[in-house]
Amino acid sequence: MTSGKSRIWMPFTQMSQASPPHMVVRGQGAYLELSQGKRVLDAVSSWWVTLHGHGRPELAEAIYKQALELEQVIAAGYSHEPAQKLAKVLVERLPKGLEWVFYSDDGSTAVEVALKMAYQYWANRGDKQRQGFLALEGGYHGDTLGAMSVGDPSLFNPVFQPLLFGVTRLPRPITWTGDLEVEAKEAQALAQARKVLEQNPTAYGALILEPLVQGAAGMRMYRPRFLKALVELVREFGLLVIFDEVATGFGRTGKLFACQWAEVEPDLICLSKGLTGGAMAMAATVANAKVYEAFWGDQNSPQDPTFYHGHSFTANPLGCAAALASMKLLDQTKVYGEMAAWHQEGQAQLQGIERLSQFRIQGTIGAMDWAPQKGAKHNDLASLKEAFFARGFLLRPLGSCLYLLPPYCITQEELLGVYGAIGEVMTA
Repeated sequence: MTSGKSRIWMPFTQMSQASPPHMVVRGQGAYLELSQGKRVLDAVSSWWVTLHGHGRPELAEAIYKQALELEQVIAAGYSHEPAQKLAKVLVERLPKGLEWVFYSDDGSTAVEVALKMAYQYWANRGDKQRQGFLALEGGYHGDTLGAMSVGDPSLFNPVFQPLLFGVTRLPRPITWTGDLEVEAKEAQALAQARKVLEQNPTAYGALILEPLVQGAAGMRMYRPRFLKALVELVREFGLLVIFDEVATGFGRTGKLFACQWAEVEPDLICLSKGLTGGAMAMAATVANAKVYEAFWGDQNSPQDPTFYHGHSFTANPLGCAAALASMKLLDQTKVYGEMAAWHQEGQAQLQGIERLSQFRIQGTIGAMDWAPQKGAKHNDLASLKEAFFARGFLLRPLGSCLYLLPPYCITQEELLGVYGAIGEVMTA
């Protein structure tokens, strides 16, 4: 075991093989500045959280002003103006019907809250049959135990399988630019989903999915029409619908929320990542009245309907202030609705490169699959990351998926520059 100055155990990292981390001293706009003076363009928004770019004075000022007034207060029995305002702002912008905001602290936790709400919803209604969950193949919902359970088995969780509860998985028809078989794949997936439901019509309490884009699965995308049809199908059988918009929310898919493309409203929606513009850790699970009302009743009754869940930093005032400032910035920019055209131009430059395939775009997300090639200079993930870093770009491929998910402050020229670097690396 090696030792050094750092005592940080990094996430998703085999520390025995890890290189020393790049030390970042500041961020400005789309760029990070490292301790040796090198600047790199953050083309993945630092794990998809930095909506507006680094060093936004509006976010810093909002946090500073709030810190001078109130930095933290217990959220049980107490509240404060930033929390009240943010709940109102979210409800006004979310799909119709989502109106009860439960605050927490990160995406995995937002999912855990939704799963517990959905499970207890049926318990509070006296239905002991609907204890199962449906999820899509390839889904990823976080790294806590409940979130891992509804996510697909993957590199992240095999050792924990004995601790996870069982979930029935439905097929998802992934698509890409030029896919000619999409309608047949959608019809087949819906037929399989109907078969599952008809075999056990009262066994499932809820369906959870990432609408339109499965992020950690490799930016796997499917069409709004399939999402709409699947939601309508499961509602025939009375299930609740949970949308995990931790990664897709706040403009990432080209609309404020991904579910707006399909014009469907979930019963529960999970939000985090871009909620505060990346400035603070914060999350929210928002429920409709049907779910909320199932928890309304007498705490002293034999069947206590109270939702016993909470966190020390629930509705943290600093996080709420940052989120309000971020929502204000979001209202002032529409670039997230324009970026798909920039991705199309960038991907057009890469057509014909043998190592690249399955080009796909959804709003601000551009992705493609890459493959090793005999004689190529960069044939593994570590080499790819270093090659992009050497050219001044932070890109972090997800297995065979190479993707761009930049902050909204990036310019068209800068984004096309990232695509140019991809072309250089893939033909080296």
